[in-house]
Amino acid sequence: MATDTRATPGRTANAGPPAWRLFGSWDALLILVLLVVVLVASATIEGVGSPRFYRFLALEAIPIALIALPMTLVVITGEIDLSVASTVGLTCSVLGQLWHLGVTSLPALILLSLLLGAVLGAVNGVFVTVFGLPSLAVTIGTLALYRGLAYVVLGDRAIADYPPAWTQQAVAPIPGTVIPWFVLVLAALAVVFGVLLYATPIGRSLYAIGNNAEAATFAGIAVLRTKFWLFVATGVMAALAGVFWTFRFASARADNATGLELAVVAAVLLGGVSIFGGRGGLVGVLAAVALLGVLRNALQLADVPANALTIVTGTLLILSVVGPNLVRMTRERLRRRRPATTLERKTS
Repeated sequence: MATDTRATPGRTANAGPPAWRLFGSWDALLILVLLVVVLVASATIEGVGSPRFYRFLALEAIPIALIALPMTLVVITGEIDLSVASTVGLTCSVLGQLWHLGVTSLPALILLSLLLGAVLGAVNGVFVTVFGLPSLAVTIGTLALYRGLAYVVLGDRAIADYPPAWTQQAVAPIPGTVIPWFVLVLAALAVVFGVLLYATPIGRSLYAIGNNAEAATFAGIAVLRTKFWLFVATGVMAALAGVFWTFRFASARADNATGLELAVVAAVLLGGVSIFGGRGGLVGVLAAVALLGVLRNALQLADVPANALTIVTGTLLILSVVGPNLVRMTRERLRRRRPATTLERKTS
């Protein structure tokens, strides 16, 4: 019986036996590493296996995962958005200032924050798709611009007089568990992005754009419009992360989420998404978010200095680029060797 070797979107052709496809995938490897790290850390570092540890892990991972969902799609198309942390900071500042000026309706504050995120994402999208500028340069510029605007809005002030019910609700656990209820929001959004990426023509078009934007255009895909709306989605999700950040810490400051873009990009690349576009998926990215969170929190409990944590993140960022490529090269070499080995057996 013939074996189906057609490639799925964003992945190389399945040429190996079932066991190799299962254990040779980057997603499976990440999940395995995550389990090993959890087991080792729980056995060697006091407090890692406690419910409190997983509660704080979830709270820390939520904003990173929220932004990583649309960032995955952006990077699959061959683009990137480095302004996300500044978008979070500006959203926090505007939300705090609106509250200070008398906007006391929580739904109104959330809606205005999301609209702001959409506008900030649209600015990035216009520069990339209308003016044809590289997204790396554009979002480095807006990274500085949005952070500067955050300081214009709030200066060095901190707005921290929100109703206790708002801040408590942001971190309240699911009844009977220690997991924050906002994880349910994250899970629902992950399902939405997953269906979009894996089960719709839009998802297939994203991989096509990342592999060859010019060919995708000739195939009838609206490349520029698709990229524009991805930047808008990234801005909206960064704004939602800003709302969560504000109420989790009960404080709106212009420097909120400084450096968060490094964690997001590290999670996306470590999750197996190619920086060149056309490859990757959400499963590996979410596993990478969890892995980075476990490592960071476990090392903090082990009294590892903050500088060392930055070194660990940077090292994982490098490995996230090199690792998937090595796995892919190994699989390609094994795939090419198998037909030769079969031919040698027939002629011997």
